[in-house]
Amino acid sequence: MTTESKQILEELKSIKSDLEYLKEHFVDSDSVMTEEDYESLLEYRKEKKSNKLISHESLKKELGL
Repeated sequence: MTTESKQILEELKSIKSDLEYLKEHFVDSDSVMTEEDYESLLEYRKEKKSNKLISHESLKKELGL
C-alpha cells in the first residue's frame, strides 16, 4: 500500500470516528420540546381525559363543511 493510500485510509477512519461521535451526541432538533409545546401537550391530555375533544369529521359536520 502506498503512503498516499495509507494517509487516505487514516483520514477516512478519522472521519468515521467523528461521524460516530456526532451521531451519539447531537440531539435531533425535531425531538426537542419547547415549554410552550409541553404546556400544549398537557392541555391536550387534560381535554382528552375530560372528553372535550371531537373528531375531525364531527367538527367538519358541525361547521357545515
